[in-house]
Amino acid sequence: MTKPHTKRWGGGGAFWENTIDESEQRPYRYERKFLVEGLDSGQVHMLVKRHPAMFYQTYPPRHVNNLYLDTDDLRNYYANLDGEGERHKVRIRWYGKLFGEIAGPTLEFKVKRGLVGTKHTHPFPGFQLQTGFAYHDFQAVILASDLAPEVRTYLRTLQVVLCNRYYRWYYATRDGRFRLTIDNGLTYYQVRKSGNTFQRKYLDDRHVVVELKYEKSLDVKADRIAGFFPFSVTRNSKYITGIESIYP
Repeated sequence: MTKPHTKRWGGGGAFWENTIDESEQRPYRYERKFLVEGLDSGQVHMLVKRHPAMFYQTYPPRHVNNLYLDTDDLRNYYANLDGEGERHKVRIRWYGKLFGEIAGPTLEFKVKRGLVGTKHTHPFPGFQLQTGFAYHDFQAVILASDLAPEVRTYLRTLQVVLCNRYYRWYYATRDGRFRLTIDNGLTYYQVRKSGNTFQRKYLDDRHVVVELKYEKSLDVKADRIAGFFPFSVTRNSKYITGIESIYP
């Protein structure tokens, strides 16, 4: 897939308006992202552990894997690149091994409105990710699933365009009001409609990604927490980075 050079808009508007029930979503929250260069993950961990907010590790670190879905002309990519007021991402996430039999993945619809975002999740059926993975294989999984009919219909308009993988650590403040993750070893794989070997990939070994997550009411206090770190907030998006790194 070659990125088109014309701007694309929208994508699944009726689905987002009529299917995603606001009452079933997680609350909208802020996500401040820091793209850290010049420090390795060990140095970033040390800064987090020395933070006066007293972050502690909440879960064991693990590999996070994602398949990103988009339209053939990458409408969601362009909406996020252009910073539209409401932006969407669709992905399938699982943990642990990247290839083989994928058990217990989750379908996630991420919605951003301005600076805040939320996500709506559905259990997704297991599938095989291996050499030869193709569009028709994925569509067969969707058709055989017990997802709601409107969700299946919407997914039929999409295709897998990117796979990414990284290693994530999890932290939180003692009061649980601020959560922080550290990602490194970010790797992006090209995914086309057919003939995938997953040999075309891009490893970003220069950056560590830090994300600070909190509810909307805590934005003022978050300024003080973020101000402790010697790196700046960025609009970093793994999806945008992956598309731009892996496609000509």
